[in-house]
Amino acid sequence: MAGFDVTKFASSKAKPLPIILMLDESNSMSGEKIERLNEAVRKMLNSFKKEETQASEFLVSINGFGGDYQDGMDGQSAKVHNQPTAAADIQFTGVSAYGWTPLGEALKLAKGLIEDKEKTPSRAYRPLVILVTDGMPTDDWKGPFFDFVENGRSAKCDRMALGVGGNTDMDMLSKFVAGTGHQVFPADQADGIVEFFNFVTMSVVTRTRSQNPNLVPADREVKPLPAPGSETEDSADAEVISAEYEVVTEAEPAPEPEPESKPINLDDEDDFWF
Repeated sequence: MAGFDVTKFASSKAKPLPIILMLDESNSMSGEKIERLNEAVRKMLNSFKKEETQASEFLVSINGFGGDYQDGMDGQSAKVHNQPTAAADIQFTGVSAYGWTPLGEALKLAKGLIEDKEKTPSRAYRPLVILVTDGMPTDDWKGPFFDFVENGRSAKCDRMALGVGGNTDMDMLSKFVAGTGHQVFPADQADGIVEFFNFVTMSVVTRTRSQNPNLVPADREVKPLPAPGSETEDSADAEVISAEYEVVTEAEPAPEPEPESKPINLDDEDDFWF
């Protein structure tokens, strides 16, 4: 057709919500903690797979920091287990616990993914970064930490944090989530890891079902999830949105469905994360 310019129209493909996991793989996470962490991540991915539609996609990156003692930096390293990938396509094999707690390396790795516009597109929804750790950082982390939370695209991400056990630097985690509206989630027991990821799952799903997924719901707007082993847990796993997961907000009219394609307005900031 004469005069038709395909670049003026957006694809009908789902607009992704990037989720970057930074998982502590240090030796202190061994045993029940790493087992529950792997279980919690699998449950979250399964929930995202059920929720993904033509209108919703979760672009998940799974990164670990710890490493084998034979790695560089005396066992301190960070690695990408899964590059940013749609949740439905991820085959998560779990993480293992070795070595120290190189948070600085993890922050640099995650920041590289976020700043790369090929891996984290501007037209994606505002990314969520999830930090899980059970100990004090053991590398030169303060510079990378400041750079992550204060500079560039990573500073504009939503951030959530879980501190496992009593040896975690809770002040550092509080600074990590500062300005996001979230509180640090403390877990004295390994079961708290599953509770945290249940809460993260519901917060993410709440965003994607809202009229503007770039707006992050406050923690108080999401009801506490069923405790592990409770009678409601199995039914909650079977269906992400259930009576137990009802969002505590006033009812809003459902938005009118958007057409499969629409003109892209490059001046409209609502169309872009940044």
